Amino acid sequence: MIPLAAVAAASFAVWILMVVRRGGFWRTDVRLSGVSMRPPDPPPKVVAVIPARDEAETIGAAVASLLIQNYPGLAAVIVVDDNSADGTAESARAVARHDDRLSVISCPSLPEGWSGKVWAQHQGIKAAVAAIPDADYFLLTDADVEHERDNLFKLVAKAESEGRDLVSLLVRQNTEGPWARLLIPAIVFFFQKLYPFNWINDPERPTAGAAGGCMLVYRQALEVVGGVERVRNNLIDDCALATVMQQNGSIWLGLSEHSLCLRRYGGLGDIWKMVARTSYEQLNHSTMAVFASTVGMALLYIAPPMCFVAGLLTGDGTATSMSFLALCLMMLAYMPTLGFYGESKWRAFLLPVAAILYMLMTLDSVRLALRGIGSQWKGRNYPPEGPVA
Repeated sequence: MIPLAAVAAASFAVWILMVVRRGGFWRTDVRLSGVSMRPPDPPPKVVAVIPARDEAETIGAAVASLLIQNYPGLAAVIVVDDNSADGTAESARAVARHDDRLSVISCPSLPEGWSGKVWAQHQGIKAAVAAIPDADYFLLTDADVEHERDNLFKLVAKAESEGRDLVSLLVRQNTEGPWARLLIPAIVFFFQKLYPFNWINDPERPTAGAAGGCMLVYRQALEVVGGVERVRNNLIDDCALATVMQQNGSIWLGLSEHSLCLRRYGGLGDIWKMVARTSYEQLNHSTMAVFASTVGMALLYIAPPMCFVAGLLTGDGTATSMSFLALCLMMLAYMPTLGFYGESKWRAFLLPVAAILYMLMTLDSVRLALRGIGSQWKGRNYPPEGPVA
């Protein structure tokens, strides 16, 4: 049996490495700040592409936020209605009856070998090329993202000034409701730990990642890698596209404080489905990766509080002190994310609870895959072997 003090010491050591050597993942200052707000002359032309399936509740706000952007180069906004049954197309048109930059097109039936979102993006990009042959950039965004008015300006300025082929933002997530307040900041924290933004943004490093809710993509670079068709069967299409583009150019990922995800989570079940649908794919359907991830999460988030309590009960001073230090590092690392979301710092004590739930969601993703059920999203089922209609 592994001594209690050894587990506590190992947890403390790993937290030191995470805080010091993991690209400052815990920081929340990687943002589109300090970019020039002087418009390029002439401004590069941008076409926004929004895949939408049953998004009537949020599509209006998403489209409206794009049409009022403080950027003169927005040439068109194309909404791809992916066989919605809730009036998504009508909701999109309703906010732009007098703005001819908006087009709403219907998406053909999903063919085998494509994920629904990427197929819709593909149709939108084809329509964009036909309508605006000289477009410079595509803004690939979601139907539930409300962009701050200067967002497109900042994205283009970042791409132009630094020669980035992809500039992506993890927009501010909705934390309404107790479960969202507990889990969403933690999930953002885990995402940044897995994809340290500073590593992604360093052209000398191989790390790649993106956030699919807001991605500005340089058209020429996208065409060089073969378009979104290169990632047609990926459910985690944003990170897959970032990996492809990073191999041929430079990418950037940061946080957005004022561009918002409008999606509301009804409770634990909604968040559970969101995580479980992609977790196993994120781990490349690897049993070893699942095992390593579970052990790592347990060592980082469960061992410190358990060893601390056990150390107090058994009088093991070394275990108590080591686990206390690990707890301190864990909570200090999490506090910037809590502050970013306007949450009280005391909620850092709840991070182990969020971690346990996240681990269970990941294991549930494995369970579904082993049963051949795969991921279910927007009325479609994506078996583990690859997406089908």
